[in-house]
Amino acid sequence: MAKRDFYEVLGVSRGASADEIKKAYRQKAKALHPDSNKDNPNAEAQFKEAGQAYEVLKDAEKKAAYDRFGHAAFEGGMGGGGGRPGPGGGQGDFASAFSDVFDDLFGDFMGARGGGGRGRAARGSDLRYNMRITLEEAFQGLQKTINVPTSVACKSCEGTGAEGGSEPTTCHTCSGMGKVRAQQGFFTVERTCPTCSGLGQIIQNPCNDCGGQGRVEKDRALSVNIPAGVETGTRIRLSGEGEAGMRGGPPGDLYIFIEVAKHALFEREETNLFCNVPVSMATAAMGGDIEVPTIDGGRSRVKIPAGSQSGRQMRLRAKGMPALRGGGAGDMFIELAVETPVNLTSKQKELLREFEKLSEDNNPESKSFFRSVKSFWDSMKG
Repeated sequence: MAKRDFYEVLGVSRGASADEIKKAYRQKAKALHPDSNKDNPNAEAQFKEAGQAYEVLKDAEKKAAYDRFGHAAFEGGMGGGGGRPGPGGGQGDFASAFSDVFDDLFGDFMGARGGGGRGRAARGSDLRYNMRITLEEAFQGLQKTINVPTSVACKSCEGTGAEGGSEPTTCHTCSGMGKVRAQQGFFTVERTCPTCSGLGQIIQNPCNDCGGQGRVEKDRALSVNIPAGVETGTRIRLSGEGEAGMRGGPPGDLYIFIEVAKHALFEREETNLFCNVPVSMATAAMGGDIEVPTIDGGRSRVKIPAGSQSGRQMRLRAKGMPALRGGGAGDMFIELAVETPVNLTSKQKELLREFEKLSEDNNPESKSFFRSVKSFWDSMKG
């Protein structure tokens, strides 16, 4: 059976760049992998065909020979690439082609890509610290010392994991790569080296204090600056203050998550504050002045207009929370709650009844409501 054109196999044009060819092969390899196409008896052959096409087209010399002579460039002794095997030269060529994109296909599952164990020194884990502060502290900002249980570099071995200044040796199993490959048929499997756990190095004489880890558990005191204006959900990153890396690897980061506790007087919406203030019937009816608290610990005098109703809001400009990254402060809103008196004495009840008789023309909303009710009932009768 005649071989298909390699460009046709990968679905690229003859003028495709090396990156375009590699991208096309990655897509084909994913789509045609036999494990994902168990119902397709031709998947394995198509998968191998794509690998053979990529083995030629990825190599500039082989590609030039193929563009000039086609499949004949690799038949009858024509090496096309200085005597190197062609695409039909056996399993090894396909494995070579596939290994070029192995990390691209499976890198997320197999760990970090790239060079050997030394270049992939294990980075320490990031740490999370939940900090609860008051609304007043969020308003003012604060400097706070926290104790963080974490791993720090071992002082005895200076983080190397080796006793007495001795140097780690290169892992003989993976030759320092931190990973090993095994070929199963035409498929190359890569996994973390079982001897060095992916580090690429072996500690022959481990440190007594850290057991060869290069780090020890310790509580660490850190001074943290919390800026004014933070709110619940604010995340503060302290670079390099996380867990120490394995055997001299770089440390992780520390993330501080802020939670602002609920306040007894104020409710917060971004930079604005809201405060419910009860006022007496007399003050709401006749008007007057009241004092209200502010988040900075001060007081503000507010004038209540005569005839104020429950729910009426008044604004105190720039008396709210500061913006986290500058830009001024929010406002404070006072919401009135007209309070109905309770536990009245006989004298108070008598005075209120007298007041009610004299107030028929002083309740416009009530008059309007009951006028609408009467109109509704009359319309229903009609």
